[in-house]
Amino acid sequence: MAAGNQLTPRHPGLDRGSRYLAPSQEEEAGPRIKSGVTEQEASICRPILIGWSLAAIVLTLAMADSIITLRFIDPDDAMRLMEACDWLAGQSWWDVSQHRLNSGDFPMHWSRLVDLPLAAGLALTAPLGGAAAIRITMVVVPLVSLLTAMALVAQITRRLAGTDRARYAVLLVPLSASLVYQLRPMRIDHHGWQIVLALAATALLLAQPSRRVGALAGLALAALLTISLEGMPIAASIAGVAALAWAWQPHRRGHLLALVWSLFGGALLLHLVTRGPAFFAPACDAIAPGWLAMLGTAAIGTSLATLAQPTTVAIRIAALATAGAATAATLALVSPACLAGPFATLPPLVHDIWYVGVSEGRPLWEQTADWAAMTIGLPLVGLIATAHAWRCATGEAKLRWALLLLLLASATLVAIMVNRAGATANALAIPGAATLLAALLHRARAIPSLGKRLAATAGAFLLASPGQVAAIGVVAAKTLTPADGTRPSEGQHVPPCERVGDVRVIDRLPAGMIFAPIDIGPDIIATTHHQALAGGYHRAPRPMDVVLEAFTGPPETARRLILASGADYLAGCPGFNETEIYRRDHPDGLWARLERGERFDWLQPIATGTPALAWRVIRPLPSPNPRP
Repeated sequence: MAAGNQLTPRHPGLDRGSRYLAPSQEEEAGPRIKSGVTEQEASICRPILIGWSLAAIVLTLAMADSIITLRFIDPDDAMRLMEACDWLAGQSWWDVSQHRLNSGDFPMHWSRLVDLPLAAGLALTAPLGGAAAIRITMVVVPLVSLLTAMALVAQITRRLAGTDRARYAVLLVPLSASLVYQLRPMRIDHHGWQIVLALAATALLLAQPSRRVGALAGLALAALLTISLEGMPIAASIAGVAALAWAWQPHRRGHLLALVWSLFGGALLLHLVTRGPAFFAPACDAIAPGWLAMLGTAAIGTSLATLAQPTTVAIRIAALATAGAATAATLALVSPACLAGPFATLPPLVHDIWYVGVSEGRPLWEQTADWAAMTIGLPLVGLIATAHAWRCATGEAKLRWALLLLLLASATLVAIMVNRAGATANALAIPGAATLLAALLHRARAIPSLGKRLAATAGAFLLASPGQVAAIGVVAAKTLTPADGTRPSEGQHVPPCERVGDVRVIDRLPAGMIFAPIDIGPDIIATTHHQALAGGYHRAPRPMDVVLEAFTGPPETARRLILASGADYLAGCPGFNETEIYRRDHPDGLWARLERGERFDWLQPIATGTPALAWRVIRPLPSPNPRP
């Protein structure tokens, strides 16, 4: 047969219509070992490093203004910086409370694990000076998590579809808006490391099953849960998919048991290390005895379900379902209050103004249309592409695609219910989207017309990363909208703040307690020498309730609450979401009246030189009547 007429060899795991999802012929021949690393692994390292370097440069330049001015992406990033700095300054490893909020009575539920890379960065760069050390750390640490996430996504894709498709996966990571949002410079809170640990567990789930691999996956999930119980749905999904894999292939028993027992044991050990004297303290918002009991029951139940080695898939699934029911029952018996969630006991005002306003914890249908599209677009495309790859594959490849499909479906459902889970769903969607992109680009290259070929190439990238379309739309809308940063909104009597940094001018005042809106409390303690009363953290609901009641209530109530708080100053930024709620929804409250220019003889105005407003609290307090 002439060379030009030879048929392209087909991969045995794929049908005729999906040839471009196959691994390359070189990979099909099997990996070659070179210095302890397969050539497949070595060949993907360079694209990862190049892709990450380009993404790091672009993201750092995009965030340059925020880096220079130390503008935090979220109040949690300011608070996370304070947690690490306080530990380095001598605060106990086991004490994660914030002593510069509410006169030192401000408990927190965060984990010290996230503080470790931040503390390392701050310590290593300390000789450069505090300001430089903070900025370098807040750039480098998130970019390290981005590099790790890119490497893990590439590894997952390589195991599913080969090195060629893994290179496309590397390209898609920086094109996921919701994923990059959590992995860009200045984003130092825990979400990035949760994504990394979920990807690590997924990569191990798709590896050749063994006890060692299962144990490593369980440890990754244990660290994920120790960092935050927000990871419970994805951790349960990964463990559940591993259990279903055993139901389909009983020889995976060792892998499954190693996973569930290392998850339980790892969580137990990390809880002891990170909580110490508070090991037995009950909690619903962090790993605690009730949750450990649940994980222990899951390990025991799974062991019993696999012990008899049932003969059919249906019986094995039924045994696993029984273990799952026992696991849920354990939590209900040991910690019944946790079934209602950690926010069930919030005061009504805190729930209605603060909790409902935290968009990352709300469902998809409560998000703005552009953010919802950025969150769910890629997972939906990923589901379709992953399902197609599964349908076309055979053998071990088919099972691996099936496992990822189940996991992605679960992650997407969680993202629909809780927006913060969208980044992990996006990451898990990339392998499927990468195979789709590879096929689309192959077709685009075959188009003879240059213009049409370029259009098809651009369309392929947009189709494989649809969230980017929404992101581009948001940027374009902001660019085309005339700037009106100093124009008051309807009903507003003072110019709005353009950034939270406007309130930092209060740093020139003598140190004291600042009575400020909840969302700027962390920024105040991170960038000034003052204390603040409250921040948006549910373990300290009373300070939040005091702030909200004072700013939305009548001046008489506000005066009483502010005096009792021990505040020396009152400050805030007009035009921010929180103060807009005060002004718009509570027009007779203290903040709305202050914005309208009303004066009270117990508050002395302070000239700030910025749109931020500030007053000195006068003691003893005279009558609350406003001046004419």
